[in-house]
Amino acid sequence: MKKIAVGMFSIALILGAGTAVFAAGNPDKGQSFEEMMPFMEKMHPDFTTEELEGMYNDCHGSEGMMNGSGMNSENMMSKF
Repeated sequence: MKKIAVGMFSIALILGAGTAVFAAGNPDKGQSFEEMMPFMEKMHPDFTTEELEGMYNDCHGSEGMMNGSGMNSENMMSKF
């Protein structure tokens, strides 16, 4: 029983540490608009480049949802 408990604790510790390291990452190295452009064009084929860039800025700008500010009344989704 002791071996199972130690094994479970070890697995939890390893997974927790790996998750923490992955989550910490490098917060300054996000994907730029140019890197995201092919994915955005695939998801929104009818949007113009200007519309895609506006959407990217709404998500990744100073008040965007993707910069850690969370859900607030001024985020992209409340503008529509």
